[in-house]
Amino acid sequence: MEVLILVIVLVLLAETSFLTVKNLVKSHPKSNRRKVYVDTSALIDGRIVDVAKTGFISDDLFIPRSVIRELQLLADGKDKEKREAARKGMDNASELERVVYCNVSILPDELDRTPVDERLITLARENHGAICTNDFNLSKVAETEKIDVLNVNDLALAVTNDYYPGDRVMVKITAEGSNKGQGVGHINGGIMVVVDGAAKNIGKELEVEIVRFIQTSAGRMIFAKKTNGRKKKL
Repeated sequence: MEVLILVIVLVLLAETSFLTVKNLVKSHPKSNRRKVYVDTSALIDGRIVDVAKTGFISDDLFIPRSVIRELQLLADGKDKEKREAARKGMDNASELERVVYCNVSILPDELDRTPVDERLITLARENHGAICTNDFNLSKVAETEKIDVLNVNDLALAVTNDYYPGDRVMVKITAEGSNKGQGVGHINGGIMVVVDGAAKNIGKELEVEIVRFIQTSAGRMIFAKKTNGRKKKL
């Protein structure tokens, strides 16, 4: 009985010590944890919240007040689509703050006329940090400044299932493509699918055969052609 009590006490002490060390590391001002500044596009996209919930992010995440302000301005604007996206971004920011696996803070930066992207570059450069963004142009600017970029699109490319030429998938055509006759839709995780000859099928779900695909930091794009059969939607 005494041995069992001793084992229980040791387990409790070990757990308490672990939690104490964990809290000290999270709050220690000289911690080597990287500072990552989250931008508007990453918050609107929202997948950063899902990634944070898995516990894979060990960095300190900072959401500059200027980013929140930009979302507020978009949420109050006249463009309905941008209003909805901005409100989603603010909801994601609040949800991200509640994730227990990583430190998330609202950074009280200056609210002046400095463009938000420029502010993020400055913060990351001055604090030897990184930027979390899905914005292709911001990513390129950060690269020229030798600033690390966390791009959820890159992560998605690394873990998503591959598609190969000849594979058939179901896709709903939602818009015309940039070239004549093309239709555009999206599948798993927002992957864009450009379908030849589908411009007149907007609003319809088609089975298509993959011809080729390209991968970039802006996302994955699939080129496909229509088929005559039907396949269960992925």
